[in-house]
Amino acid sequence: MKKNILTFVLLLIVSSVAAQKYQRLAFIDMDYILQNIPQYIEAQNALNDKVAKWRANLDKEARAIEVLKTDLANEKAILTPELITEREEDISVKQDALRKLESLYFGTNGDMYIMRKKLIQPIQDQVYNAVQTIASRKKYDFVFDKSSELIMLYSNKKHDISGLVLKLINIDQKKQSKRDKMAAKKELLSNNELSEEAKQRQAKKEALKQKKLSDREKKLKEIEEKRQARLKAREEKRRLLREKKEALKKAKEAAKKKEEEDKKKQEEDKKTDGDNKTGK
Repeated sequence: MKKNILTFVLLLIVSSVAAQKYQRLAFIDMDYILQNIPQYIEAQNALNDKVAKWRANLDKEARAIEVLKTDLANEKAILTPELITEREEDISVKQDALRKLESLYFGTNGDMYIMRKKLIQPIQDQVYNAVQTIASRKKYDFVFDKSSELIMLYSNKKHDISGLVLKLINIDQKKQSKRDKMAAKKELLSNNELSEEAKQRQAKKEALKQKKLSDREKKLKEIEEKRQARLKAREEKRRLLREKKEALKKAKEAAKKKEEEDKKKQEEDKKTDGDNKTGK
């Protein structure tokens, strides 16, 4: 439905252009442009690698939860109601943590959104700025994206300005590289001439950054220690349950054996009494 609407809009524009021959059209192939920008390929690969690690981490946590569920189902028969409730609460907590982690990675303002905005958005902005510049210079009234959902029924190669966009981006990147080098030199010079107060501010800022990193690592360590403690406590309870079950089994066997021995003794005593009476 969406494609049909976009196609209809395109046809209206083309009809308008046909009615007003002085209007100028051009198009670009966004996919072609992006795939020919090395920085975009690097950014996309970095994002894909990070996404793969995030998904692997989520899968690992999900499998761990499934193991806990399976263990609980297999051991329910020998667990007390309190232990069952505790295990179910532990699973529920882990499921909530997994959902929060997934939201942290792929939520509306999650790590993926932030990383995409940081790595890819600037490159896309470069393309859009280049298109705006070329359209303004060449006096194009409309510039379409051939690779988008807006279906182009026909496109003449002479109206393709993708090459111009790439050329302009390369020029802008070279200029920006020169500006960055100049800025780096100026910053280096200015850092050498920093006042004592400015140096203290920088040191304080760096110390605060390191503290945040240290606090986060400490928090992650505490979470892992608590998790290990819970696992250890659960294993200890399992061991005690196994020992208790084994002790009960041995006690039953001993009681049964004693009962059999008592019964045998009683039978022997009866037989002895019978023999004594017969002897009289």
